[in-house]
Amino acid sequence: MSQSPGTIRLTMAQALVKYLQVQYSERDGKTRRLIPSIFGIFGHGNVAGLGQALFEYGQELPYRQPRNEQSMVHAALGYAKANNRLAALACTSSIGPGATNMVTGAATAVTNRLPVLLLPSDYYATRYQGPVLQQLEHPVSADVSVNDCFRPVSRFFDRITRPEQLLTALPEAMRVLTDPADTGPVTLSLPQDVQAHAYEYPAHFFERREWRVERRPPDSQRISEAVELLKASDRPMIIAGGGVHYSEAWNELQSFSDKFGVPVSETSAGKGAMRNASPLLLGGQGVNGTPAAAKISSQADLVISIGGRMMDFTTGSQSAFNNPDVKFININVGNHDAYKQGGVPITADAREALAALTKAADAAGIQPNAAYVQEITALNHEWREQLENEVAQETPGEAMSQGQLISVLNDAAQPGDTIIGAAGTPPGDLLKMWDATGGRSCHLEFGFSCMSYEIPAGLGVRMTQPDGEVYVFIGDGTYLMNPTELVTAMQENLKLTLVISENHGFQSIRSLQMLRAGRSFGNEFRSRDMERNRLEGAYMKIDFAQNAESFGAKSWHVTTPEGVRHALREARGESGTCVIVVDVEPHRYLPDAGVWWDIPAAESSGDPETQARRQQYEEGLPLQRFHY
Repeated sequence: MSQSPGTIRLTMAQALVKYLQVQYSERDGKTRRLIPSIFGIFGHGNVAGLGQALFEYGQELPYRQPRNEQSMVHAALGYAKANNRLAALACTSSIGPGATNMVTGAATAVTNRLPVLLLPSDYYATRYQGPVLQQLEHPVSADVSVNDCFRPVSRFFDRITRPEQLLTALPEAMRVLTDPADTGPVTLSLPQDVQAHAYEYPAHFFERREWRVERRPPDSQRISEAVELLKASDRPMIIAGGGVHYSEAWNELQSFSDKFGVPVSETSAGKGAMRNASPLLLGGQGVNGTPAAAKISSQADLVISIGGRMMDFTTGSQSAFNNPDVKFININVGNHDAYKQGGVPITADAREALAALTKAADAAGIQPNAAYVQEITALNHEWREQLENEVAQETPGEAMSQGQLISVLNDAAQPGDTIIGAAGTPPGDLLKMWDATGGRSCHLEFGFSCMSYEIPAGLGVRMTQPDGEVYVFIGDGTYLMNPTELVTAMQENLKLTLVISENHGFQSIRSLQMLRAGRSFGNEFRSRDMERNRLEGAYMKIDFAQNAESFGAKSWHVTTPEGVRHALREARGESGTCVIVVDVEPHRYLPDAGVWWDIPAAESSGDPETQARRQQYEEGLPLQRFHY
């Protein structure tokens, strides 16, 4: 067939592959590939379309083979987070279960505002074939497929029913992926027949394009309003969220805090926002945070949220801010978050907003309050003493606590190392205890708190971080959900060091269960008691170390702090993936922050234990308030 001048005849899938290889992001004059690689699991829905295109045209779009579709999305999210959202990965699946397996990953992405390009296959657009394998038949809406599940968990969704639709869909997809406010998962649903349909695409469509990640400046009037609040404040505080990282505003945050004596607490996504040690660093914020941060929050008359969502763990279900005159300033790239809590909205890049606010506050003559700084220093000292007295000491007859394990791990960590946590007790304990200063990074996914995120996310981090250790800190429950990406780690030579805290179950939820129900039920790995017909027998014996070895990892099973230290030293010298299994005391937890969380106990129950928990729950309700 003859080809029109200035066009290239390609299938839709081939055009997609060629286009992705010439897309770049740019910020502050630095450019990088926007989509430098693609994960995928092939089936009949994409093997002859996108699979063929990758083989023939994907020389600069390396293909990586995961073990599970959900995991490949989580790997892409770890990669995006490690790149401060300036680069993303693509993920392709077949039709049906391959596609729906990605939905949980998409939900993790949209909750955490992380970019990823999802390419699920879909039904035949021509419909000649009748219902095809793995196609949903909807009795009312003939154009619905399971891929419509992606709509509520995508920042942009399009179904490509004709090959020329790429000409508008792909630029919009790239725009969303690189927009600081709109970014998140982008889903292009690809009917399997259309993937193979050809079209004469304009040649200029495949020319290199750079997508600028803008630094939006703050409105000067909003900066003035914020300075007036700061001038009137006696007890200001900052809550640093993930936006500090994504705008690379670390130096500006530290400078503002030091210059004006404003303490900083960190959300899970914001962990490590203060990169250098400071007496003004309060540690974790909210329910999973430190007592020091909780006390300052309760008395603060001005809360400056930077790049955060102010979710319930941060605000203690709106119970954490008890000063009757508290005011809020919200620095965020998105209006939706900037207007929360009835605060002064500064809709801007965090780095630019902090720079402007620092300049204006300095011009207004704002000075640190020496007594307030001294109070904060004393509270931090009390917290460190509490950790030493309640966590660092060994208890006769007990295994080491998870707090002791984290302390040993933190001592062993070096500049350039990263630790990852997401679900169960690890993310909360890391938020409380992990020292992320001095170049020791901490990557916490607690927006969706998705179990089985951690190992694949570690792969994404390692793809970005060639040096240092990538520690994946998980419980045994999370490990059992999806350990198979260890195979991908071995296949791709992406070294991870897993530290498995073996506490025989989902102990974080058991702890909550005891707090709100007073009874343990269904959260521990116990055998069935045949007399009671409940899972209340002995703890199950599971050899996690041997399981990891079956995937090709080197493993250790240790029971003491010195055993952990020895294993960590040996693991650092290994070139391949390592797994350290550590026995920890099941029901020993870190000191509580004292921040209330709205999880209702049963309002009606004949169980006196549950009745008592309901009374305790109701005692916290008066702390809640609306901020508007």
